[in-house]
Amino acid sequence: MKANKILVTIAALGMAFSAWALTLDSAKDQGLVGETASGYLAAVSNGAQVQELIDDINAKRKTKYQQLAKKNGISLSQVEALAGKKAIEKTAKGHYVKVNGRWLKK
Repeated sequence: MKANKILVTIAALGMAFSAWALTLDSAKDQGLVGETASGYLAAVSNGAQVQELIDDINAKRKTKYQQLAKKNGISLSQVEALAGKKAIEKTAKGHYVKVNGRWLKK
């Protein structure tokens, strides 16, 4: 019985921490991250949680970009450039994009 209580407590704590976790949308809304022409996210402002989010999303993006490059017989850099252009175009008003090395608010 005591073991069950411990497991329930651990599960509840895990859910509480994930509720506090920074999401991509909230990070963009807060102006913490932005899209770049390279097809990857970058930090507009620094923070450990922000960098963890960026690293996680960029790793997933790179995996997807590599798959697309292989499937279409083009280079990874070509996919990254196309993805970056599209991401910047689709960035919502009020979010940041990095153009010519400078952060701009759309």
